[in-house]
Amino acid sequence: MGRNPTRAAVTLCAAAALAVPLGAASAAPQAEQTVKRQAQDPVLVDCSMRGDVRPAAFVLACGDGNSRLTALHWVRWDAAAAAGRGYNAVNDCKPYCAVGTFRSYPVTVRLDRPQAREQDPGEQHYTRITLTYTDGRPDGFPREVAYPLPG
Repeated sequence: MGRNPTRAAVTLCAAAALAVPLGAASAAPQAEQTVKRQAQDPVLVDCSMRGDVRPAAFVLACGDGNSRLTALHWVRWDAAAAAGRGYNAVNDCKPYCAVGTFRSYPVTVRLDRPQAREQDPGEQHYTRITLTYTDGRPDGFPREVAYPLPG
């Protein structure tokens, strides 16, 4: 510890005492932002039951991953609904899913029907997703399809 162990100990204690208020002060605005976001913006709950705001990608088929949204760009995200554009990458499962090919179709995406989450009633989550295929679509799919979302 050098020539003066008492001075070194006092310096370390002073540094630690200063770090605690700084850490708490910097964490406070973040906590306020989290509460503010939860009160204003519903989340999109993923397959792991984690909520996210404006994700760039989203798995639609949680069981096998054969349908997912990619390259998402959101133009609206508020307490009532969210809207964006992206691609729905769907496995054609030909000749079977393990060796199928993913094909991407441009879609508009709408999230709506926000409700309080069961596990966290203070947080809202969207409960429905609607895809509208804008240029081609997977075989057998209608132009517009809506799915319930977990929460």
